[in-house]
Amino acid sequence: MITPMSTTNTARNLDGHWIKSSRSNANQNCVEVRFDGDVVLIRDSKYLRDPANDPADQPIIAVPLAVWPEFLSAAVDRAACESAGIPQINRRGDGVTIHNGRDFLEFSRSEWEAFVGGIGVGEFAAA
Repeated sequence: MITPMSTTNTARNLDGHWIKSSRSNANQNCVEVRFDGDVVLIRDSKYLRDPANDPADQPIIAVPLAVWPEFLSAAVDRAACESAGIPQINRRGDGVTIHNGRDFLEFSRSEWEAFVGGIGVGEFAAA
């Protein structure tokens, strides 16, 4: 399920593959991102690790490319997301939930820290 929300194309994933932060190790669950035209798709790698989950039902949040930089800034700086199409970021002691009002993605603290670390070195920046 994809609910429209922003995107940016980077040299790393113009081919449409899902990417994760280099700060995530190979066996770690993580925030995954895919640039797809004028949206950036976000999903949680944990979902597909459960064989009972149907890949067609995986929650995916789409962020409009035009507001992707604002979403990244909010992820790093803990700023409020105020533009239309940007998912809300709710922080709690043990992790983060992002949602667009319909789809919810839950990330542990270490998963989110790896994502934010990747943002900090430009891994998810718009080209």
